[in-house]
Amino acid sequence: MIDKKYSKVLNIVLIISAVILVVGLGVWGFTIYQQYNTNKEAGEAVDDFITDRSKNKTNTVGDVSLNVNDLDISNYAGDNSKLAKKTYKGFTMDGILEIPKINLRYPILDRATDASMKVAVGINYGTLNKVGNTVIMGHNSKNGLFFSNLNKLSKGDPVYVTDNDDLKIKYIIYNIYETSAEDLDYFTRDTAGKREISLSTCLEDSSQRLVIWAREEEQNQ
Repeated sequence: MIDKKYSKVLNIVLIISAVILVVGLGVWGFTIYQQYNTNKEAGEAVDDFITDRSKNKTNTVGDVSLNVNDLDISNYAGDNSKLAKKTYKGFTMDGILEIPKINLRYPILDRATDASMKVAVGINYGTLNKVGNTVIMGHNSKNGLFFSNLNKLSKGDPVYVTDNDDLKIKYIIYNIYETSAEDLDYFTRDTAGKREISLSTCLEDSSQRLVIWAREEEQNQ
């Protein structure tokens, strides 16, 4: 009698364990698929952005030489001074963000909202590659997407930003810290006439933020 009861309990435990395992594998599989698919689509958008602009002009600041070749104005907008802006998932792309250390390549959208940050990263303050500070925000989805891996970056790591004018600038990280979500003082910080960017994402505690400052690399470095 005792053996039968024990056997039933053991069977129930095994069934529950099997269900938990299957559900866990399903969640893990979906997370991997979501990460792969999101990064694949974002990567394709980045490649398309680069290809579209490289057909027209190349103007890179950082550790890459300046070149202007085979200018084709057919894809320029308005007064032919700027390339027509592309869209991604219904949002306007202002540029692309690349961080080699964490294998990050995402469109930079023209705004940082709940909706836009579900598909890429977005600008919350400033203008890409202009003198002053530009704040780029992204979700910490804890699954490798968007800004989930910003905590793996260190001072001295390079960050690359390419804007709609095909200007690619290399920034070097020089400050990393945590602060409250209400702290916005760094938005308008004095950059001493330099181009700077700030990368911002939430931490485990959503009331806290990880903030990373990066400054344009000097040409003689």
